Amino acid sequence: MQQHEAVELGEDKAAKFKSKVGLILFGVYSFIYAGFVFVNTWSPKIMETKIILGLNLAVFYGFFLIILAIVMGIVYNHYCTKMENKLNVDEEENKE
Repeated sequence: MQQHEAVELGEDKAAKFKSKVGLILFGVYSFIYAGFVFVNTWSPKIMETKIILGLNLAVFYGFFLIILAIVMGIVYNHYCTKMENKLNVDEEENKE
């Protein structure tokens, strides 16, 4: 039977960058989500307004939040992977 060896993880040189990007995206999403909660709390009738294709604002806003979270995840992954690759290349160049 084969043994599985764990990957050795070194220092994450992009950790500070990833934290900053994550916090920014979290802040943006929280602000937009707070708008959803605010409208539902103070003026729930507004959520009945038809927006497009017969969808009311509540459904449209809900789907928007879901799609926004997916897009933000993709953006986070793109920029963090790009930074990790940049820092790893810089490290490999310094070793040579």
